[in-house]
Amino acid sequence: MSGSGLSDADVERQIKQMMAFIEQEANEKKEEIDNKAEEEFNIEKSRLVQQERVKILEFYGKKEKQTELQKKIQHSNMKNDGRLRVLKARDQHLRDVLTETTQRLREIVKDQGKYAQLMEGLVTQGLFQLLEPEAVLRCRQADVHLVERVMGAAADRYKRETGRPVKLQVDKQNFLPPDSVGGVDVIGRAGKIRVCNNLESRLEQISAQMVPELRYILFGGNPNRKFMD
Repeated sequence: MSGSGLSDADVERQIKQMMAFIEQEANEKKEEIDNKAEEEFNIEKSRLVQQERVKILEFYGKKEKQTELQKKIQHSNMKNDGRLRVLKARDQHLRDVLTETTQRLREIVKDQGKYAQLMEGLVTQGLFQLLEPEAVLRCRQADVHLVERVMGAAADRYKRETGRPVKLQVDKQNFLPPDSVGGVDVIGRAGKIRVCNNLESRLEQISAQMVPELRYILFGGNPNRKFMD
């Protein structure tokens, strides 16, 4: 037994108790640290998983929007392509109608009786539009004699309806193109005023006025159009 009153066995027992307490406290501290570390790990893992989940959702969300946009663009392109094909077909049909009209005019020109009547009307109409005391008539070279033959009647009608005489002469220096359909240009004031009454010009004027009506007759109305041209 020692001088302090504790036996060696008591001292050894107290030492063991202290060591056990220290070991228990160390284990508890270690467990606390492990739990804290695991908790922080789980929190960080959850944060990273959520972050990656958001990234994945954003990625596929963008992909879905891109796919939807591509579908809309493709649909719009197909719709526009179809509309263009329809418009081209319509324009071609209108051109065919105008070409056929031109051919019919050429047939009329071949009939001298009908062409003379038409030419007189074109000259007279040009005079009414010009309203000048003098006028020069320009035609195809092949039509010079015909114009000379009908211009007197045209001048008489003009004078009869306006009370104004008019002096006419045929331009024998300048002519309408030989491959043109025919008709006449009425020119006044030394070339400063010109009424284009050749048949190509008249057909262009009439077609420009009638194209909306022809479209309606041939293809029906456009439900999206509020006003007619």
